[in-house]
Amino acid sequence: MARPKEFDREIALREAIGVFSNHGYEGTSTDELLRAMRISRQSLYDTFGDKRRLYLEALQRYNADSVSELIGTMSASSSPLTGLESAMVALAARPLPQGGVGCLGVSAICEFGVSDRDVVLLGEAAGRTLLSALERLIAQAKAAGEADAQLDAHAAAQFIAATLSGIKVSARGGASSQTLRGIVQMAIRSLR
Repeated sequence: MARPKEFDREIALREAIGVFSNHGYEGTSTDELLRAMRISRQSLYDTFGDKRRLYLEALQRYNADSVSELIGTMSASSSPLTGLESAMVALAARPLPQGGVGCLGVSAICEFGVSDRDVVLLGEAAGRTLLSALERLIAQAKAAGEADAQLDAHAAAQFIAATLSGIKVSARGGASSQTLRGIVQMAIRSLR
């Protein structure tokens, strides 16, 4: 009979996300993961498979949660551009946890580029979800007269998605929240 797990899988996964975000896949040792997750090597293998499968699950969860949170914030306002600006400002104002842990999605892109098909597929799935939400929001802003009627919603959504990535990289590089808010303001102005 199998022994019951003596740890919370979700908490362990969240800890793994933090370690991978801070050190990347290659820079993270299995021992670091075990310490952070507070589990044994056997529990890692029994629950998550191996380091690579744990990384892919952590990346998938991080991407899904991040995109969901961003879309939720964007959708919380009756004004499309206000919702978009609120979401971008919230992202820019998010404090970095101790140790400078940044966005696992951006870290994965920087570490792997397009060399790892599984990582690329996870990033593309999250990117499609975000891009679709941004396009809808920009189309709504155009219809409400908040955004330039001649604006190409797809191109504008790609610009905002790239700006969001740039904000994450800048934040990890130490940019002040004031600087990041200035970037948000410029991005929103470009849509009007």
